[in-house]
Amino acid sequence: MSNEVIETAMRRALELALLGPTFGVNPQVGAVVVDGEGQIVAEGYHQGSGSKHAEIVALEALAEKLGGSPIPNDFTLVVTLEPCNHTGKTGPCAEAIVQSGVQKVVFASTDPGENSGGGSATLRAAGIEVTGGVLQAEADEQSRVWLTAKKLGRPFVTLKWASSLDGRAAAADGSSRWISSAASRAETHVLRNQVDAILVGTGTVLADDSELTARRIDGSLYDHQPLRAVLGETPIPAGFRVYNEDAETVFFNTHSIHGALAELHARGVKHVLVEGGPTIASKFIKYGLVDEYLIYLAPKLLGGDMLSIRKIGVENIDEARGLIIKEVRTVGNDLVIRAVDDPATRHAVRAPKTALSKEN
Repeated sequence: MSNEVIETAMRRALELALLGPTFGVNPQVGAVVVDGEGQIVAEGYHQGSGSKHAEIVALEALAEKLGGSPIPNDFTLVVTLEPCNHTGKTGPCAEAIVQSGVQKVVFASTDPGENSGGGSATLRAAGIEVTGGVLQAEADEQSRVWLTAKKLGRPFVTLKWASSLDGRAAAADGSSRWISSAASRAETHVLRNQVDAILVGTGTVLADDSELTARRIDGSLYDHQPLRAVLGETPIPAGFRVYNEDAETVFFNTHSIHGALAELHARGVKHVLVEGGPTIASKFIKYGLVDEYLIYLAPKLLGGDMLSIRKIGVENIDEARGLIIKEVRTVGNDLVIRAVDDPATRHAVRAPKTALSKEN
């Protein structure tokens, strides 16, 4: 079967993967079965924790189509992630594939999990022809949240802020509503709906009475609400909106972002959206804990001292934290930049990682 046919099938599997939920501990995975003529004859995607994995859905759809007949030797299973090799809420996909009778498997991303990885070795040991790394760059980018969380043993961190074009988070009097456009704010709520948790500091809650929920344009709540994580030692009085029943809230009575991330990871949080003010944002940058930056720049000039980012451990221009721009687009009147750290200049100050330790 030609590389072109396999890559076309993998692109379809990547499309299917996006149909699964972005939140939850599991990855988005898509799978298709290709016959000897290069035609896709069955499809599947993972619909969330506890549901059947994409490979199993595709193979079951194929079995129904074949009416109990064995899978022809020239059929190929194409999946976006290396089949898992462990028993969680479902059984190991690698063993299910072996039992299915399929003879060829192609995957894109390698599973980095200590327990879940290694499925390709199990398949090869059973005599199945396995090819990995097909469209891996595209697949790794699409699955960057899950892959990063799996590799690092902590949630993927997206740091988001809105500022004026000159980098101010607020005017001189502290007012900040609204710097960004209505379209940008609506997009932020869509993003909230896609993550597992929102993290802010107590200062943000006290200043804005933040609700930290994911809401549609008409004000109604999305079905999925992220966990609200509030970091800091200042008490939040009763009556603030983070106490309402629209979403769960966890309070971390500490300044340790490492400790908070460790506890969120233990809760099964895969993706954290940091929406706190300049103090918390600067800490995440300083300690090298930002996996992706999402910056909304409004076409406004405010001047003054209310900077979006403050001290991040940079004392001179040679220590500047370089970024790699991944995406630039417009939303409403705002310019949106998605970026990641440039590994060549990533020299974060190392903070203690003991649970809930003090960090300055």
